[in-house]
Amino acid sequence: MKSHTQVAVIGGGVVGCSVLYHLTKAGWKDVVLIERDQLTSGSTWHAAGGFHTLNGDPNVAKLQGYTIGLYDELEKISGQSCGLHRSGGLMLADTHERMEWLKMAHARARYLGLETELLSAKEAQALFPLMEAKHFVGAMLDKADGNLDPSGTTHAYAKSARINGAEIYLKTRVAALKPRKDGSWDVITEQGNIQAEHVVNCGGLWAREVGRMVGLELPVLAMEHMYLVTDEMPEVVAFNKERGHELPHAIDFKAEIYMRQERSGMVLGTYEKDCRPWQPRQTPWDFGTELLAPDLERIAPSLELGHKHFPAMAKAGIKRIINGPFTFSPDGNPLVGPVQGLRNFWCACAVMAGFSQGGGVGLALSQWMVHGDPGFDVWAMDIARFGDWATRSYTNEKVRENYSRRFSIRFPNEELPAARPQQTTSLYDVMIAQGAVMGDSWGLETPLWFAPKGVEPKDIVSFHRSNDFKHVKAECLGVRNAVGVTEIANFAKYEFKGPGAEAFLSRLMTNKMPRAGRLILTPMLNPEGRLIGDFTIAKAQPDKNGDGRFIMWGSSQAQKYHMRWFEKHLPADGSVQIHRYDMGLVGLSIAGPKSRELLQRLTDEDVSNAAFKFMDHRSIDIANLPAMINRVTYSGDLGYEIWVAPEYQRRLFLAIHEAGKDLGLINFGMRALLSLRLEKNFPTWYRELRPIYGPFEAGLDRFVDLTKNDFIGREAAVKEKETGGKLRRVTMVVEASDADVLGDEPIWHKGQVIGWVTSGGYGHYVDKSLAQGYVPKELATDTARSAFEIEILGERRKATIITDPLFDPEAKRMRG
Repeated sequence: MKSHTQVAVIGGGVVGCSVLYHLTKAGWKDVVLIERDQLTSGSTWHAAGGFHTLNGDPNVAKLQGYTIGLYDELEKISGQSCGLHRSGGLMLADTHERMEWLKMAHARARYLGLETELLSAKEAQALFPLMEAKHFVGAMLDKADGNLDPSGTTHAYAKSARINGAEIYLKTRVAALKPRKDGSWDVITEQGNIQAEHVVNCGGLWAREVGRMVGLELPVLAMEHMYLVTDEMPEVVAFNKERGHELPHAIDFKAEIYMRQERSGMVLGTYEKDCRPWQPRQTPWDFGTELLAPDLERIAPSLELGHKHFPAMAKAGIKRIINGPFTFSPDGNPLVGPVQGLRNFWCACAVMAGFSQGGGVGLALSQWMVHGDPGFDVWAMDIARFGDWATRSYTNEKVRENYSRRFSIRFPNEELPAARPQQTTSLYDVMIAQGAVMGDSWGLETPLWFAPKGVEPKDIVSFHRSNDFKHVKAECLGVRNAVGVTEIANFAKYEFKGPGAEAFLSRLMTNKMPRAGRLILTPMLNPEGRLIGDFTIAKAQPDKNGDGRFIMWGSSQAQKYHMRWFEKHLPADGSVQIHRYDMGLVGLSIAGPKSRELLQRLTDEDVSNAAFKFMDHRSIDIANLPAMINRVTYSGDLGYEIWVAPEYQRRLFLAIHEAGKDLGLINFGMRALLSLRLEKNFPTWYRELRPIYGPFEAGLDRFVDLTKNDFIGREAAVKEKETGGKLRRVTMVVEASDADVLGDEPIWHKGQVIGWVTSGGYGHYVDKSLAQGYVPKELATDTARSAFEIEILGERRKATIITDPLFDPEAKRMRG
């Protein structure tokens, strides 16, 4: 074993070997992989080996497409067969709702460049004669689906990496990881020690244990997963002889099973409701190529339904049953990227679908390490998407829920119940008593909408306008016509202070920093000029030393993502201190034409327009409580954000309700707020503002001050302004019926898919169905009526670009 390396990859499954190969491909040759046993030990060796492109997040789907296309390259480089069977795959829908879901998936595939086709049940049966068409209403064919040899594919990655200069150490268990002051790591193994500039945790079943070596409890859990292999089936033999090719894969969402051909028989696997975690506390280090005891009784309901839907399977003999552990994160997507608070420590774990995602994970992580950016929008896989609230027991509950719902539809208005409520504010019970329907916002219970008296506070899940529609409308009208109050505790909140705070923020942000007592809105860019943040910043009163002090608000979901970036760029001289408030600062927003009158009733300070202007920031007493107030709201109306310590929030809420009784005050939730922002063409983080867009493409020109001497991404921003970029964010009015856009729908123009929807819904005050999305900049000026179409649930609906907000286009309400 060498004494020093640039990167030590821990774990020799398919993901670790992919990371190793991609690092060498990206130019880092001094890299090693350390495996406690043999390559594929753990989960990889017993995987069913299927691969597919379908994923709920289109950016992950792109990386899955890359993974599948990579296998031919690996075979050429390594000379090692991956055992590829590109048979295609069918997803079978047994209900109208599941067919709607497939129509949405098919629409997404259009702009991803994937080959999918919607079929009737009879057409599907012609491709897969084992099924009984009468049990299904339709299907989707994905031509890229297939299966491979897990061992051969993993060794193809490993051989390709070795050819490129990597070294692999087997039978070498990592026992400890010790950080050095220079950011490198001492990797202590049973066969000797090695100093690594970077460490990558690809530990698979042992990812938790590797994480614990550095004080990290990763949200990952192994689940038992069973599949069986049948004896030779005459129906399969006959199909192969007649057609000259294998049967396609099949997924039966109702029976919760997947199937594929294996020699002259079939593989059948389940994601059963009665699922079992494996080793929920500690994975034994001596576990290797063992299997777990099968339990057919537990998967019997899936098998019985499968036998009904596929009668030939009921007659097939079972050759063997495989029950082995696979790792999952709480939402089923991988945990990838650098870990906030640890220098040069990276993760690539919880990759449940290793042969669909392993190549894309390796590509993204290697580019992240070598170039400082993954080169893709990988938020759905970023390890930073989970906060400290994702404890081991929380993970256990959410993983079991996710596993048992692997083949279930997730409706856009569906809130899953496991491990909730996890975080609550002091208003939780008060709002529940007032009819709140709550949602999970980065682990925090947040009001979505309020049911009036006599209406059950419960969502009826649907892809169409649902039971909340008229109630959200009432909330929107209440805000626009009078005044509303909503909780905004789920914002991210930070404090920056110290003699270097202003220069530090100016270096990170595109806009000039505000004067004392003022607010600014500003994007944050990476060096490539892509959007990685969107913030409101206030210059507050100086600290006791007279140094600058800034309060900043952003997206709660991106708190760890942004803290990772802030820490990376902190000056080493200690001139800047960052404090993340988390739930140490909570807030309420009041909005609407009567919000100033309401605020004035709660304070003896002058809050007139002359004394308290739009984008002002003040520290004043409200309802006897010390508060920070921003004159801004995401509703795009006259309004204020009121921020207080958590012990004051309950009194503040009750005082607002008491003072607003005769003003028509109403509660409003997150769904109303998102509707109101659509009417103002406001973008939102994670949908319109993501690391695949530039600030000029996103329409944030006025928040980018190129006269500043320097900020990260400035050079790229200058170039984008000169060239105009490639895309433009637009808002469209859609001629929808009973279903509005949800996000990720294709945008059509003259019979071609030319763009995609990022978000949308119904603008209740302007009474229009609205969508935001990106189109080529050349088409963004085409405002002709019905010049575009947006595909909603398989039907193309006419759409028209609007250049001005439908509500208050001159911003008189907001500023007046």
